[in-house]
Amino acid sequence: KKMMAVRIVQHTFELIALMTDRNPIQVLVEAVQNSGPREDSTRIGTAGVVRRQAVDVSPLRRVNQALILISMGAREAAFRTIKTIAECLCDEIVAAAANDSQKSFA
Repeated sequence: KKMMAVRIVQHTFELIALMTDRNPIQVLVEAVQNSGPREDSTRIGTAGVVRRQAVDVSPLRRVNQALILISMGAREAAFRTIKTIAECLCDEIVAAAANDSQKSFA
């Protein structure tokens, strides 16, 4: 499983380099920066009354959420299609790096 995941990521980085003519690691960093949520809501409850309160998201959680959203978008795009998971992951990362909300799940 681990070797398959490494091969998928390696193939994805090669595709990103071909598509964008830029460093694939830099494209991934920009995608993670653009994809992470800046604000979230939490439950605040007093005396049985529960309401939602807007809170800022910590930097580590932003990175984790961005990676989760990118992988979910690639997995959904690759499901029941001819495109490979590496191609879908490449498209997702490039769209997230370009801040394109129409093409990117994240």
